[in-house]
Amino acid sequence: MEQKGKTVQETSIEGHHYEIYPQDLNSNNTVFGGRIMEIADMLAAACAKKHSGKTCATLLVDSMRFLSPAQRGEILIFYAAINRAWGSSMEVGIKVVTAQTPDSDSRKVLSAFFTLVSLDQFNKPTKTVPIITETQEEKRRFEEAQVRREARIEMAQLKEERRQQNENL
Repeated sequence: MEQKGKTVQETSIEGHHYEIYPQDLNSNNTVFGGRIMEIADMLAAACAKKHSGKTCATLLVDSMRFLSPAQRGEILIFYAAINRAWGSSMEVGIKVVTAQTPDSDSRKVLSAFFTLVSLDQFNKPTKTVPIITETQEEKRRFEEAQVRREARIEMAQLKEERRQQNENL
């Protein structure tokens, strides 16, 4: 039976706010990257669950790029959206920006791509529904997600070949 897909808009998380407090700061007085990673991972899982209707586990983080530091008192705004779904896995794009204030413009803090797997009641991978792209931006992210996936698969194959060659030495 063919599963009906969901649109990016149906499952995205738009504008999750987080204010940076003193306990979030490193010795450089900027937010710990790990704090942003933690929030991003939780939102990626929530986005994937909204899409699949199932509990989802993070399989890997393909890319996480910190673009500018964030300071105490700033408000971070997180965005999460499914870029593409394959079988049981989904790529979730995460973007984090600072809120615009009277004294400063908004700026991009982080860009990341998480791959999550939809799980059944036995914690085994289970098929998820397709993503339906509607805008040009969503279609671009959909295509780019496939390029990243193919690169990951190729890298995994190369690593396996090297591992086997090393075993044969």
